Amino acid sequence: MAKVLYITAHPHDDKMSYSMAAGNAFIEAYKEAHAADEVVHIDLYKENIPQIDVDVFSGWGKLQSGKGFEELSDEEKAKVSRLTELVDQFVEADKYVFVTPMWNFSFPPVMKAYIDSISVAGKSFQYTEQGPVGLLTSKKAYHIQASGGIYSEGPAADMEMGHRYLKVVMQFFGVPSFDGLFVEGMAVKPDQAEEIKQQAIEKAKEAAKQF
Repeated sequence: MAKVLYITAHPHDDKMSYSMAAGNAFIEAYKEAHAADEVVHIDLYKENIPQIDVDVFSGWGKLQSGKGFEELSDEEKAKVSRLTELVDQFVEADKYVFVTPMWNFSFPPVMKAYIDSISVAGKSFQYTEQGPVGLLTSKKAYHIQASGGIYSEGPAADMEMGHRYLKVVMQFFGVPSFDGLFVEGMAVKPDQAEEIKQQAIEKAKEAAKQF
């Protein structure tokens, strides 16, 4: 049995969001095709995702200097322990499905905060004499991204940074399989928006069966 983290970063649900509509279709098809697997939904807009701030740096510094966890302030304890929970949950999973809209050529800030929380030396990667090495070499990941324009190809492709960023992060973690689905062009072709959405939903369902 595999454990799947379904990680969404959108304030809207599948009724209002193209990326969430495709994401929901993906995960429901996945559940049907892999009934024995466990799927955990992490809605980043509803979860406590601490930013790495002065409390976190201070807490980490105290622990690295040899102080015990009980010597941290209440704020340091809450944030450091939550960050530990997030990275441990991520490392323990087998598969990751990320769902995001494209905002200003990337993804919502809460996704970056989440990536920061799981980028931990000794857990998702490690430093060696040859440089950093990813530790998640048996995992796989999939990313669904929606945008009004077309960024997967053509003249605007160099402006797309959300999917490319996640690809780099997964490579850094050692994840050998990373693929994705672009739901795009709805603003460019508003008269075809519903058709684009339905095509993406069908592609998502097919991809889920093989994931």
